[in-house]
Amino acid sequence: MELHIRGVSKTYANGVQALRDVTLTIPAGMYGLLGPNGAGKSTLMRTLATLQEPDTGTIHLGDVDVVAQKDAVRQTLGYLPQEFGVYPKVSAEELLGHFAILEGITARAARRSVVEALLRRVNLWDVRKQKLGGFSGGMRQRFGVAVALLGNPTLMIVDEPTAGLDPAERVRFLNLLSELGESSVVILSTHIVEDVSELCTRMAIIERGEILLEAEPLRAIDGLKGRIWRRVIERSALAGVEREHAVISTKLLAGRTVVHVYGDTLPAAGFEPVEPDLEDVYFSTMAGHHGRRHAQP
Repeated sequence: MELHIRGVSKTYANGVQALRDVTLTIPAGMYGLLGPNGAGKSTLMRTLATLQEPDTGTIHLGDVDVVAQKDAVRQTLGYLPQEFGVYPKVSAEELLGHFAILEGITARAARRSVVEALLRRVNLWDVRKQKLGGFSGGMRQRFGVAVALLGNPTLMIVDEPTAGLDPAERVRFLNLLSELGESSVVILSTHIVEDVSELCTRMAIIERGEILLEAEPLRAIDGLKGRIWRRVIERSALAGVEREHAVISTKLLAGRTVVHVYGDTLPAAGFEPVEPDLEDVYFSTMAGHHGRRHAQP
């Protein structure tokens, strides 16, 4: 099962072009869509989830036309949006049972079995009687995954899932997602580089509705070897370094500033080579230094 997106564009009524000729082939497994807020990620996710139509282009999930056969897509779709509401005074077990009825699981014994299996899978069985209003952010996200899994989806869309989660909840949630990617197409839309780095076998970087890079993360990192240089400077020296070199990112470290610079050769005395990571791929791509609009095999 593969998802084929070809030439998809979308412009809203206010004139904002959210997607520009997006073409991607997304295989089974975990696929990362990485970009800043406002890059077009959520527009693409809503389009794939049949919540809106593109102006131009085609989308196929296997043999199913996503635009023309919305009902067929929805029968095999799991969608966890960035924001979703829950009934705070209802227990997790009760609400998931209600959603199971909406999915057509009307026999009581079958429904009870499905609800238990899903709550155990997302590690919420022990708090099944607890009201959803008392759940932490991570627990709510895991409940959202349980709802999304009710139809045993072959396409799972997860939009900004770890925003606002504490480190322990984030790890639990990412482990859960990695298990899902073993049997279906799972698209993880995020602005957090570490999420993609830890989970995804393929990824795309999107900015202003345009795909800048489509690659395997490890290959993209390998393509930057020997081109990323590091220097620790005083904050006051940053403007001068930015004028003279292709600075792709800066970080504070113990009151000083660490700059990463892109270059084929040593930029200047005081710089040292550094092993690149996916964050360097992301920032160098956004700055136009690394494989824009180039899909790596």
